[in-house]
Amino acid sequence: MRFKAFTGLSRQSGLGRGLDALARALPSQCAVCHAWPATRICTACTARFAQPVARCTRCALRVPDGVPVCGACLRSPPVPDRCLAAVDYGYPWSGAVADFKFRGDPGWAGTLAALMRGAPGVQSALDNADLVLPIPLSHERLCERGFNQAWLLARALSPATAQAGALVRLHTADAQARLTRAQRLRNLRSAFVVEPALAASLRGRHLALIDDVMTTGATMDAAATALREAGCASVVALVLARTEPGAGTPMDTP
Repeated sequence: MRFKAFTGLSRQSGLGRGLDALARALPSQCAVCHAWPATRICTACTARFAQPVARCTRCALRVPDGVPVCGACLRSPPVPDRCLAAVDYGYPWSGAVADFKFRGDPGWAGTLAALMRGAPGVQSALDNADLVLPIPLSHERLCERGFNQAWLLARALSPATAQAGALVRLHTADAQARLTRAQRLRNLRSAFVVEPALAASLRGRHLALIDDVMTTGATMDAAATALREAGCASVVALVLARTEPGAGTPMDTP
């Protein structure tokens, strides 16, 4: 049985967490500089490629120092109250995401979650969240991939408050890599709903919404809209990587 399928089937159990811990404990080469032995990304490479930068507090795009909110978000505020990103979507993190998400290597979850947790404001946001929810995959995409990378990140970030199943994705959006933000929003309209049996548990709660990569913010907006309609008090978006305008985009939709 392939490792990614096995991990996906056990994602709700302690077995999945045990496999994550084992993957982190085994000696390996740094995926960037190939130092041996090292964690997936060694301390030196993390320091080099994950330096904190000034980001818009609403969309996580880079902004000049001292500017809290970019002009675009002042004109048209996103649905989430805040958005925090650890790194730009580029070398070496784009390769790590590709291995994690598209090449069936869920062992990346702990390393990438630690990178997220170390970004300014993320730990505080997790501490203040009543529940930590992953952006869900559609049933078709989950069967194809074998696991939901956002759920693995959410569980690694906050095991006590991570909850799968509260937010449901009804369908897989068409390929979005070349679409504008407006086109993506139309593509994702009504893509997310709150599980009716859990809707009452979200009312008045402070939520953290987790994803691996944010490109235009359309997915986060659509998911946060569904949570807002269920009556949550606040939604903060936490992502590993933020794609800068004009940069390369992830291979497919979540």
